[in-house]
Amino acid sequence: MYSREESKKIRHEFWTSFGKNYPRKWLLYNTRIKDFSLKFSFTRNLAEVSIDFDSTDEIMRQYYFEKLQSLRTILKEEFFLPEIVFAEVYELENGKIISRVYVTKENVNIHDKKDWPEVQSWLSEKMDALERFFLEYRDFIEQ
Repeated sequence: MYSREESKKIRHEFWTSFGKNYPRKWLLYNTRIKDFSLKFSFTRNLAEVSIDFDSTDEIMRQYYFEKLQSLRTILKEEFFLPEIVFAEVYELENGKIISRVYVTKENVNIHDKKDWPEVQSWLSEKMDALERFFLEYRDFIEQ
């Protein structure tokens, strides 16, 4: 078991390494759509890449979610994400409810450095697909 400080140091080291190995300006929060972002996550259990809608306005959250659902087949087939999950109601660790569209890589651990190369490659590949999808369909999503 790692102390909080040790775990923080390892997470920082992973993300610094990821940035060096995959030097790119990721879109993430710069979507130009309020409360709509793309996110990376890597924990002791899994890695995840997601599109999050975290608006407190439930109607707007549902609106964006339905827009993405209408593009489900395109996302799965044209952007090679057949394993993508659509969660209209997704509870974060802090209890906040958001909507999330995501892909997950299980049985990996941020504290196990032997997982890092595989996870970094996976994160880059999946986020690239989500970004390309978002950029191609952004106008449709926000209208």
